[in-house]
Amino acid sequence: MRMQFLNVSHIISMKHDVFKENKDLAGKNKKALSDAGVFSVNIMGAIGSGKTTMIEEAIKALKDKYKIAVIAGDVIADMDASRFIRHGVTTIPANTGKECHLDAHLVNHSLKGINLKEYDILFIENVGNLICPTDFDLGEDMKIVIVSVSEGDDIILKHPVIFKTSDLAVINKIDIADAVGVDPATMVRDIAFLNPKLPVLLTSKKDKATVDSWISVIEKGILSKKKQ
Repeated sequence: MRMQFLNVSHIISMKHDVFKENKDLAGKNKKALSDAGVFSVNIMGAIGSGKTTMIEEAIKALKDKYKIAVIAGDVIADMDASRFIRHGVTTIPANTGKECHLDAHLVNHSLKGINLKEYDILFIENVGNLICPTDFDLGEDMKIVIVSVSEGDDIILKHPVIFKTSDLAVINKIDIADAVGVDPATMVRDIAFLNPKLPVLLTSKKDKATVDSWISVIEKGILSKKKQ
């Protein structure tokens, strides 16, 4: 008996434009943050890339000089949020439920819980993912993507969009590159291939000089915002 399969296409009318609504809300977030003089950073990367650790390093170095707030995005857990709270900074857990990214609405809702004029910098730790966050602007000043050498030296070319739309790329955990058989230089070349203008930092928590370079980028952003 021969089976026949019908290829049927359905056109679904979407009266609700999710991306337009997100863009509009992102614009409102950006204005609110700008009016308050807050430098905002959207930090993206896969689970295990070291996003939380790098934010912690910046907090430890800068919290005595600047007022810091963090939006800690996660699907359901608040473990990362608890790490930031231990450093004594204002932390807002932002659980997305089943969504693999933060959006402008969730950030907008999170911002309503604080007085922005009391802060100098807002770290937004996005959900651990290298694909979904690229479609959703949050109203941030700077998009940073962090990848770890433990993800393999082909991770860059597998996720081209995030490297084409970010303002800074960080290749993290370079101290274990030999152990995992990855050449960070290959990752740097792949980033340059996708986006020749994208600045790249190589970092390791165990190398103070590389951590200082990371902190310097964040502080330059804060100071630049204050001059506007």
